[in-house]
Amino acid sequence: MPRFLMAFAGALALALGLASVAEAAVRIKDIAGLQGIRDNQLVGYGLVIGLQGTGDSVRNSPFTGQALQSMLDRLGVNVRSETLRTRNVAAVIVTADLPPFAGRGSRIDVNVASLGDATSLLGGTLVVTSLAGPDGQVYALAQGRLNVSGFSIQGDAERVTQGVATAARIPGGALVERLVPDQLASLHVLSLELRNPDFVTAARVAGAINAYTKKQYDMAAAFATDHRTISLTKPLQLSTARFIAEIERLSIEPDSPARVVVDERTGTVVIGRDVKVSTVAVTHGNLTVRVTETPTVSQPEPFSNGETVVTPRTTVDAVQGNGRLAIIQGANLHTLVRGLNQIGLKPNGIIAILQAIKTAGALQADLVVQ
Repeated sequence: MPRFLMAFAGALALALGLASVAEAAVRIKDIAGLQGIRDNQLVGYGLVIGLQGTGDSVRNSPFTGQALQSMLDRLGVNVRSETLRTRNVAAVIVTADLPPFAGRGSRIDVNVASLGDATSLLGGTLVVTSLAGPDGQVYALAQGRLNVSGFSIQGDAERVTQGVATAARIPGGALVERLVPDQLASLHVLSLELRNPDFVTAARVAGAINAYTKKQYDMAAAFATDHRTISLTKPLQLSTARFIAEIERLSIEPDSPARVVVDERTGTVVIGRDVKVSTVAVTHGNLTVRVTETPTVSQPEPFSNGETVVTPRTTVDAVQGNGRLAIIQGANLHTLVRGLNQIGLKPNGIIAILQAIKTAGALQADLVVQ
């Protein structure tokens, strides 16, 4: 082989190796967050108007009528002595997540869900609604046109429904009116919290941070307290925001326990990278039983006093498919998947085999059945 081809092959192999390492490593900010910095949940009660006769009926949802009367009173319209029969209004619950460090005047997304017997919120508009936190303080005001992903159409003899027509979303539909107290300034102890707790991952995060801080600031700044928390010590010459920004961009390779997740309802099987199977021999055969009912009618002779009766006739057919014996061993994920594919099974068969292998003690992983 010419030298330039050998050099090119070596460079390509090195590039592929570096790419695989880069793909395995993730940033610390993607697997951990600063403990104490979190979203805050907001909730409010409001009215949706502009519906095409698909709103709440006041008789079945009296709270809708009360809310409508209160809203009109605030607008200077007195309808206390009137009986409201509109079907263009629906009572809804509005929820939102207020992110940390959200400034006054910034917009956040809101979710809207029907509270009464409305059949659809399509085409509706949310009237200004106060969103309060657990402390009872109003932190945002929501208003805007609803985005409904589903629809419901009903006739005299048929109804067509797709998705959920009684729930909607308003992107950027709420304005922040009150600032949350500065969570970063109130933190006396800095700690990182892993989203997927693991002792190995916590140790790797602490090691990566210490390697960086020893090189830059000549100090060890991280200590793994447990499988979830990594305590931090901030250098004196840095602000908290600058220190967190520097360590969040560090990359490590996270670890996770070997796990197989099975969803029997949808036939979904998810196998983790570190799942291993001891050598086992597996055979799987399908048994199909078909029962057919073909009743016959027995007529009496003419001018006799007999009665017409129905004579049952049942046909039972049992068919058992051929089962192939295969040896499955999984030193790694690719070998395990290749062994399962050799049997040629549907997802339900693979689920049954994995459960049987776990019972036999050959599946070296946690089996989670949902």
